[in-house]
Order: sequence, then C-alpha cells, then structure tokens
Amino acid sequence: MSSNKNSEETLPSEQAADQAGAGAVEHADDPFADPGLPTHRPRVQDIDERAAKRSERMVALLFTISMLATIAFIASYVIFPIDKLIYIFPFGHVSVLNFSLGLTLGIALFSIGAGAVHWARTLMSDVEVADDRHAIEAPPEVKAKVLADFAAGAAESGFGRRKLLRNTLFGAMAMVPLAGVVLLRDLGPLPEQKLRKTLWAKGKVLVNMNTNQPLRPEDVAVGSLTFAMPEGLDESQEDFQKQIAKAALMIVRIQPEEIKDKQEREWAHEGIVAYSKICTHVGCPISLYEQQTHHVLCPCHQSTFDLSDGARVIFGPAGHPLPQLRIGVNGEGNLEALGDFAKPVGPAFWERG
Repeated sequence: MSSNKNSEETLPSEQAADQAGAGAVEHADDPFADPGLPTHRPRVQDIDERAAKRSERMVALLFTISMLATIAFIASYVIFPIDKLIYIFPFGHVSVLNFSLGLTLGIALFSIGAGAVHWARTLMSDVEVADDRHAIEAPPEVKAKVLADFAAGAAESGFGRRKLLRNTLFGAMAMVPLAGVVLLRDLGPLPEQKLRKTLWAKGKVLVNMNTNQPLRPEDVAVGSLTFAMPEGLDESQEDFQKQIAKAALMIVRIQPEEIKDKQEREWAHEGIVAYSKICTHVGCPISLYEQQTHHVLCPCHQSTFDLSDGARVIFGPAGHPLPQLRIGVNGEGNLEALGDFAKPVGPAFWERG
C-alpha cells in the first residue's frame, strides 16, 4: 500500500512533466501553441462530505456575521450622537458615529464577499472546461447550451441542495440594503412635533415685545395693536428667531359685544384676544390693523383676516384662519396663556394633510 500511495502522490507531477516534455518536443517550432489544461486535482471538499460541511458552516458563519454587522450599523446610527468624539490610535480623535458606521458597514460587506469567495473556492465546481470561440451572434443551439450550462452550474453550486447557505445568503443580501435606507435619515431633520408646538404653555406670561414687560389688561386699549412673546424668551438666545417665528402674538382689544365667534369670546379676556402674528399663507409677519373693521392685513400678499370673527380669511391667498391663543389673568394681574395654540402656526402645509 505504501508503494501505491507514493505512486499516486507523484502521479500528477509526473504526468505534468510528461505533458510539458511532450509539448516541448511536439511544438518546439511553435512558441504560441496551446499548452492544454493542467491535470485536475480534486479538493478535499470534493471527496470528503465532512470537509464540505465545514466549509458550508464557515460560509454560513460569514453571512451571519454580515447580518449582525448590519444590525450593529443601524444600532450605531440610533445610539451614538453626531457630535461625540473618541480617541482611537492611530487615527486620533474621531467621530464615534462615523467610525462605528464605517466599521460595521465594512464588516457587513466584507463578510458577504468573503463568504461568496469561500463558497466558490471550496464548494462550487472547479473543473476547467475549454470551449471554442464562436461567432458573436447566438444561434439556437448556443442559447440551449448556455441554458444547460447555467442549469449545470446551479446544480454544481449546491444552491438548491445546501439550504443553510442559501438562506443565510438571502438574509445577508436582504439586510445590507437596510444600511442605505437608514442613511436616508440624513436628508434632513425630522419635523416630529416641532411645527405643532410653540413655547406657549399654561401659565406663560405675555411679555410686550417693545418694553419687555409683562402685559396687564389695562395696558391694552380698545383699538390698539400690541405684539407679545412668551416670558423667558430673549433676543440673545441662539434659537430666538426659530422660537419667535412660531410664538409671536398679536394682542387686540375688541368690545365683547362686537366679537362674533363664540370660541373667540370664550378664549379672550375682557375683549382682549391673542392671535398668531404669522400669516397662514407663506409665514409673513402680520403688522397692519384696521381698527374700525377689526381686520388685519398681511403686507406680503394682502391676505386679510377678521379678528372679530375667529380670524377667518376674508381676502387673499391664505387658506386658513390665524390660530388663537387662549389667555387669562394670573394672581399678579398679568395676562397669561392657558395653553398652546390649538392648531399649527403659519402655513404648515404638511401638517394639515
């Protein structure tokens, strides 16, 4: 048996040497002669099913790692804040979010590639087949041969027979695109409830925007127009413009018997009504008030609202009435809000759909 084994081990090399020698003698005058295909040597997975199973498990493990890395990618995007830094040698201080996203996505893609390569090199057929060149056009017999070759390749790959490989590959390929879907989050900040909510809340005192002093009922005369903002809002704050763009108020005093809308009368205090200053057309600030008719006019596109009738639109392109703020008086005699606006402030097209 020893002599047989030795002879079998040396057989491929001897055959190669014989072929090389024969080719050299036969084609000594032709340096471009076809040397032919080397002798096929089977892999251990081709003759040992246990080795094939080990390779199958390795490929499945790589695909599973890809799925876990994709989940880690999504988790990193949710968990890590964009401004958090960490020191990593030799890169120095880097963004935790960027580093985790790059690392997890790289592992996910690498694992799919490595698994596919290992699958091809250890489990798919590696028999070399020589095929003659043919014309560019594809006659029917060639099409039939291509389909037959495809079917044979599919059968040799074990794609249908090795369900573990197929299922884990499908799982990895299906989950990796989720990383791209998550990145759509960077198209812009989510509006959440930011467009529906303002700084107004129950107990917020109305402050005169000109004097920065709390407004009292006696400060508002009949026929006057006063602008107010929430207590605690200051022009030195970084987000002042964003907040005042939603919270700016018009304060008007109307004789109670001249208020036509029942809710407006209930939400007012002694005829003092508070409406959003932001036009519901494109968000311009309203600043023109007609005392006799109680109409306010937006200077941008001439939308006109009747403050004695729920601030309904009576002219212009605005499509919605101005939101009203319910007000009252606190223990110190100052005007205060009794809640937030019941409707979104400004145009709010996407909020009213």
